[in-house]
Amino acid sequence: MNALAPGYMDTEMNTALTDPSNPRYAEITGRIHAHVWGTLEDMKGPCVFLASDASDYLNGAIIPVDGGYLVK
Repeated sequence: MNALAPGYMDTEMNTALTDPSNPRYAEITGRIHAHVWGTLEDMKGPCVFLASDASDYLNGAIIPVDGGYLVK
């Protein structure tokens, strides 16, 4: 079993946080190495990888999809 761990994603649920006038927006965006919030499109590649034969020998992995948020 493997899992994807999404970081900060620009979704309807996060509209208050993705508003540039919100002080937390600059704080969070500044910490993301890519300097942009993720989108649902960013999740497609990792999902396809986990569903493919390329991940057959991968077990117990938690894959962060966070634009490098955990790097800082």
